[in-house]
Amino acid sequence: MGALTNIATIARWEVKRTLTQMSRDTLPLAVVLFVLLVIVMGFAAQSGMHLQDGMYRAGVDDPMIAQLLASDNRFAVYELDRDTLWNNYRAFDLIVVRGQVYAIDSEKGKAAVKTLSRDYAKYTASVYNQQEDLFAAYPLWIDIQNVKSELDFSATQSGQYLSARPASGAPVPEGEVAEIPTPSPTLEFTMEELRSGLTQTEAGSSQISRYTEMLSPASGSGMGTFKTPSQLSPPLPFDSIILIFVFIFPLYFSSQFFMMSIMNERIERKGELLLSAPVTTTSIIVGKMLPYLIMMLAISAALTVYLKAPLTIILPLVPVILFFLASALVIGMVSRSFKELSFISIFFSTVATSYLFFPSIFANVHVISMISPLTLIILTLQGTAYTVTDYLFSTALFWLTAAVLFYFAARNFNEERLFSEHALVTRIREFMAASISEKHPFLSLFLLAGLAIPFVFMLQLMCLVLFFNLPMPLSLVLLIIFGAGIEELAKAAGIYTLYMQNPQFLSWKNLVIACGATAIGFLVGEKLLLFVTLAQISESVFGSILFLSLGVLWMPLLLHFGATVVFTITLKAGRVRWRIAGLLFATLVHCLYNLYFIMGWLK
Repeated sequence: MGALTNIATIARWEVKRTLTQMSRDTLPLAVVLFVLLVIVMGFAAQSGMHLQDGMYRAGVDDPMIAQLLASDNRFAVYELDRDTLWNNYRAFDLIVVRGQVYAIDSEKGKAAVKTLSRDYAKYTASVYNQQEDLFAAYPLWIDIQNVKSELDFSATQSGQYLSARPASGAPVPEGEVAEIPTPSPTLEFTMEELRSGLTQTEAGSSQISRYTEMLSPASGSGMGTFKTPSQLSPPLPFDSIILIFVFIFPLYFSSQFFMMSIMNERIERKGELLLSAPVTTTSIIVGKMLPYLIMMLAISAALTVYLKAPLTIILPLVPVILFFLASALVIGMVSRSFKELSFISIFFSTVATSYLFFPSIFANVHVISMISPLTLIILTLQGTAYTVTDYLFSTALFWLTAAVLFYFAARNFNEERLFSEHALVTRIREFMAASISEKHPFLSLFLLAGLAIPFVFMLQLMCLVLFFNLPMPLSLVLLIIFGAGIEELAKAAGIYTLYMQNPQFLSWKNLVIACGATAIGFLVGEKLLLFVTLAQISESVFGSILFLSLGVLWMPLLLHFGATVVFTITLKAGRVRWRIAGLLFATLVHCLYNLYFIMGWLK
């Protein structure tokens, strides 16, 4: 109970400090700006946005057409006689003479024609919707049945076409003739329900409604799964980008407050008071993090309630929230200034959002999408169930990386680390050095190599998402190079840290033992995580490149040991100045092994 009391007390202090951090001059200004923002938003909601008003100049000779164009604020309409229009046609983006449209040869003229075409389509739709017999106006109604069609890596791996080549002659039916029941000639909706649905679709913007419908699956047009041909639109893979703005960005920006709090503790040296208090480091970190964790969970819950989505949508977000908070904690601890903090946080946000966003582009298209928790959110919004295995597959790396980051932060949350002014690389090395025991250095190297596995897999999967859809030879070569480089960097980090801490430690005997401990730790962590979560990828040729063989353990162990020895010997021989060369040599050895392995020379 004492630890819980300490956590609650620190959390209250954190909330009070955040609320009172603004000065008396700043707080009223913030309130005024907020009130003005609400007023502007309300005005915009009632009167609309008018940035595009009068964008296109249109000249017409027919009052009916002038009335049609005048309904679109983007057109500045001029009703003139034909001779005047012809003599001054360059003064307009388009002119309509005797029902014919003429536009100037420019990008703006083409855009004006496209806008006019859409307005005319809406006009004809409104005329059709007013007909007494809708089935005469719309003789074809399409019942849309969504069928899941998800690719795995076998298509890319085999290098075959995903569809058959077009035949040179007329197609000839093959196989048995299957009887398909004739669809019902009537719809399960009344005429007025269909008319209301058509009117609602006509009033909405097709560019915006696709996103609102994606975020509000319960909202419908009143027509169910039925659509007219004009209402059909091809699905775009980038629709999932809206989830980044709706879910991920608010959570990421909320974590920035935690990052700033840690940085303020260091800059203003207020953290010394907490460090001198009779509380554990874990209680301090959890207490300071708790208000932001609750705030981020509340934001997720509010978005879920607003979208009328099931509460299970929060489950994939929890590890992402913890990952953001852990990263914010570490970034706040390693940055020397707010300028450096901004640079690191922007770089981190780019990488993190890319990892979350790029795989989700292929949701319902390719199994690679499952490495992103956003895909689980998309499936939940679509009403598609996912299994516990899918959840682990998507979120395991976020759980593990968050845990490792919290561990390193807790090990280094002391006065020496918090108030150090060393460079970024040096501070990262100091963070790792805090986890190396002087009594058990080889065990520490074993554990460090294992703890690096979640970060290695996350970077390798990011490379897989970027490269897997490229032509087969190029994708394999890029994966071989980047995958090998990431692994060798992770294995070299522990040994390099130990060498910088005590250069005399790496005798030839200790060198061999250290490389062996690193290789075994890396192999054990790699195989444990592969067997638990990444079977779908590890069984493909891409997994063979990134994660080596699952069946014969001595071969990857020998590779890890040999590549680590190459780096360590180069480091020992050339000192620190040869560390980059040693890393490149180790990567080259790893690449040669992968080439040797995938070309089938090892039976």
